[in-house]
Amino acid sequence: MTAEHRFHRPEGQAHGRREHTVISWAFTFRMRQYVKASLWIVPLFGIILGVFLAECAIAADRADWQPNGWRYSATTASGVLSAIVGAMVALLGFVVTIGVLVVQQATGTLSPRYMRLWYRDRLQKAVLATFTGTFAFAFSLLRSIESNSVPDLGVTLAGAAVAVSLLLLLVYLNRFTHNLRPVAIADLVGRMGENVLTHGAAVIRDAEPRADAPLPSDDPVMSISSERGGAIQAFNVAALVAEATRHDCTFVVRHLIGDFVPPGTVLVEVHGGEPSPDPQHVAGLIALGAERTIEQDPAFALRILVDIAIRALSPAVNDPTTAVQLLNHIESFLHTTGNSELPGRYVLADDQGRPRLVLRGRDWEDYLQLAVCEILEYGASSVQVCRRLRALLEGLLDSLPPAHRPAVRAELELLREAVDRKFADPVRRALAHTADSQGIGGRHRPGERTPRGDQ
Repeated sequence: MTAEHRFHRPEGQAHGRREHTVISWAFTFRMRQYVKASLWIVPLFGIILGVFLAECAIAADRADWQPNGWRYSATTASGVLSAIVGAMVALLGFVVTIGVLVVQQATGTLSPRYMRLWYRDRLQKAVLATFTGTFAFAFSLLRSIESNSVPDLGVTLAGAAVAVSLLLLLVYLNRFTHNLRPVAIADLVGRMGENVLTHGAAVIRDAEPRADAPLPSDDPVMSISSERGGAIQAFNVAALVAEATRHDCTFVVRHLIGDFVPPGTVLVEVHGGEPSPDPQHVAGLIALGAERTIEQDPAFALRILVDIAIRALSPAVNDPTTAVQLLNHIESFLHTTGNSELPGRYVLADDQGRPRLVLRGRDWEDYLQLAVCEILEYGASSVQVCRRLRALLEGLLDSLPPAHRPAVRAELELLREAVDRKFADPVRRALAHTADSQGIGGRHRPGERTPRGDQ
């Protein structure tokens, strides 16, 4: 197997390494990602299942148990099955056409990053597998039709499969008609990001080190680098902790999840350890790929939401209402993030509480800037967007811990400056400075607080 990573040791240390014949975790992770995004693997299983069920139906017909109402002439059976074969081919072409249109719409008006999620939709794969399976089932039955031998049970089941296929097609059309709206995508992506963030926080919380356990302060004894470039998609955290425990060392990961690392970049520094861990095995616990994923990267979910919002604010689209709808879900994400512990560096320990893995993480300011910086830049000339942004930031001030409030106040000041630059008319400037949770149209009740940008 071709080695995917190289390592560097300080002078004077041995350069021996163990040869690994097993498949690395990073390779299996990439394969799982490929299978999830593939549109042909599940339909292929549909074809295989269709052929198998056809053979079973032919064998069952030989038992001669079916009622007279299920019996067909050879001409009728041949005509029905031929029509089903043609119909399934036509429906497959129809679904593929819909898929092409979805790609065009998503990349043009939403975000190309969303397509990675759309390809994984299970309903779409189920529809394609049902169509290909019905096609294979009907086509396999055709060869068994003779003047004195007709697969009566198979013809009946083929008709039932067509009915199921049509029902799935209607469900498919209904789902994508409703779920391709920006607000529906924002709800889906936002919930995915929040779930990943909550799960990751729980894993880190369960592996906190002892308070008296020291972190590594000496120079690393080994630096493990990557021979191939790519975005860091995931870490096998449990395996990294176990490997560090086995060699009595501490791994320090140099890069954030989601970072793109060129070839030769140091991925992991090893502190302590005797004997030293195998660099190929350690590097194989870090998955690199062509693009980011949401599996362990909640910031990527936020990136998708922001991309859709700023695309709606482009002059070609000019749809600030969509941006306001995206800000609703961004605000929900920020509330979840702001109430989580984000130290910027995460330390995971073994069962004895000794630090074994140090990961870089994003702090609150990183998430907040990602959420509002570009939307403010592209939407500063929109009264609706400015009012919604102010309501978002003021809501964060009310609900977040005191430690997070300085960053929020800094963003409020940037918002105030942007509004002052964009709106020369005092009346419109005052309108843009007013917080409104709906952008424009939310009721402004007497006695509400004044804007906080100057506080």
